Amino acid sequence: MNQALVPRSRSLVQRAMGAQSAVWRVDGVLLVAVMALSVIGTLLVWSSTRTWAVGAPTGMVKKHILNLVIGWVLCGIAALADQRTLRIYAPAVYGVSLLGLLAVITPLGSTINGSHSWILLGGGFAVQPSELAKPALILMLSALLAEPAPGTDRPRPLDLLLAMTAAAIAMGLVMLQPDFGTTMVLAVITASSMIFAGLRKRYIVGLGVIALAGAAAVWLFGLLKPYQVARFTAFIDPANDPRGAGYNSTQALIAIGSGELFGKGLFHGGQTTGRFVPEQHTDFIFTVVGEEFGFLGSITVVALLGVVLLRGLRIARQCDDRFGALVVGGIVCWFAFQTFVNVGMTIGIMPITGVPLPFVSYGGTATFANMIALGLLQAVHIRERAF
Repeated sequence: MNQALVPRSRSLVQRAMGAQSAVWRVDGVLLVAVMALSVIGTLLVWSSTRTWAVGAPTGMVKKHILNLVIGWVLCGIAALADQRTLRIYAPAVYGVSLLGLLAVITPLGSTINGSHSWILLGGGFAVQPSELAKPALILMLSALLAEPAPGTDRPRPLDLLLAMTAAAIAMGLVMLQPDFGTTMVLAVITASSMIFAGLRKRYIVGLGVIALAGAAAVWLFGLLKPYQVARFTAFIDPANDPRGAGYNSTQALIAIGSGELFGKGLFHGGQTTGRFVPEQHTDFIFTVVGEEFGFLGSITVVALLGVVLLRGLRIARQCDDRFGALVVGGIVCWFAFQTFVNVGMTIGIMPITGVPLPFVSYGGTATFANMIALGLLQAVHIRERAF
């Protein structure tokens, strides 16, 4: 029986590695860039957690590597998905993500770092449904906006209304946690999807006005938590309260500036070792890059993230399927916005917001969401190359 199985096994391997296999149609440059970012991120997580994390010096990095392995498996599964299947099941995926967001605001949810955004699983593991809502919302919006009105290349009014409703429900549930950073990411995903779908300029301006009015209402009616308000005021003048609201910004600038051109070397950053900057393994991981790898290391990380964005834009430009192009466009804008905000808040050009650096920061659910998005990029690319 074993001998009979050998030829069949070889046949499966040959088919998997054949000339027409999806393995040979993936975007290799995109994969290499993400792999490089994952390696760099692992080193940075190790450096920033080796002196204090449970199981130090390698406890946190082992968990990070496990998350990456799971993430790459999810990436592979997403990459094999057919675009037609993704479009059919997009409402179900969106519905499951809403159930997760609803579960957070029940007694199942837990508060970490001031945000009631987590569901604890035990054993040191937790799930953040708002992160998984990002790819889910992209799929839902793409499915709703993929069918243009007859005789045009613009979305139908009913589909546009449904898309706005779907986005508003997701953002509303996230804002209840409250997680202002993720809400902004979902808003950018929504706006970019509608723009890519061909929304008329006057409607885009109208939505912009509504968004500004909503932001003003949130501020005027005191819907933000005190620490969130303090972050914005500290952004305007960090020196006004350097030991309070402006502490994070001040220490982040000191860490990045002290790295100069070549950095102090891995494990040799004084700010990192002394934990002067909070959350250096997640939201402020770019400060570790600046201190230990210097300006050249920082530019390298930004360049690799730029490669990810450019390859994503290339996939979108070559995609003939409207649904696939909208999925890719939403993902690229998601990654671009998070990169800009994360790097910007560490160098003082953006207010402090709790968003991780894609493919670099430590994170469980965030890593899974990023890798699923990477798989969706590859799925669209593979499908287009197949035809």
